[in-house]
Amino acid sequence: MTTQGPAGGNLSSMTNVWAKVTSSFLQGATAANRAAMTAMVPPTASANGTDAESVPAPIPSVEYSDLDWEFERTVDDRERISVGDTVTFSKTITDEDVRRFAEISGDTNRLHLDEGFAADTRFGERIVHGTLASGLISSALARLPGTTVYLSQDLEFRAPVGVGDRVSARVEVVEDLGNDQYRLETIVRDEDRETVVIDGEAVVLIDESPQD
Repeated sequence: MTTQGPAGGNLSSMTNVWAKVTSSFLQGATAANRAAMTAMVPPTASANGTDAESVPAPIPSVEYSDLDWEFERTVDDRERISVGDTVTFSKTITDEDVRRFAEISGDTNRLHLDEGFAADTRFGERIVHGTLASGLISSALARLPGTTVYLSQDLEFRAPVGVGDRVSARVEVVEDLGNDQYRLETIVRDEDRETVVIDGEAVVLIDESPQD
């Protein structure tokens, strides 16, 4: 698989030495994903007072959307969710996303923010916070029919994401646990580098939406 981008060689070699860190973290994932989602919220107005680019939400459970965001899902009715159903969400993670996430989360690691510092690291360039990239899983879950509640998430970080890359999160129902609970496969891909960057599983509870 070919790695693309100006620092492709560095990132390609890093894929083989990237630390595989797997952990279950209900409370930590919930807080981190909340920060990630906040970082991706388009502001209602830009710095010069003009309206930001936003569009009406395509589904009732999501309050707003953005012209850069894309999603696909195989099921529109909560009562019909079954094994094999999927949702995929994608967006470009911009420099603004990274800097806003650093401010919101408090993770101001220079690896994510300082070009000169990052150039001297094994990555050769700035990379996106791992938790910001994994936050796209929450973005996909938000687009399942009904109201989705995280119960657990296991993650394995396999490769870094470059600032400005387009990233997609795909969740697939792999087991119906009963009582409106489901086990999901969760995969995040860096589409620009054609690489799986995060692999894992989640357990969610899908309630009936108050608006249903």
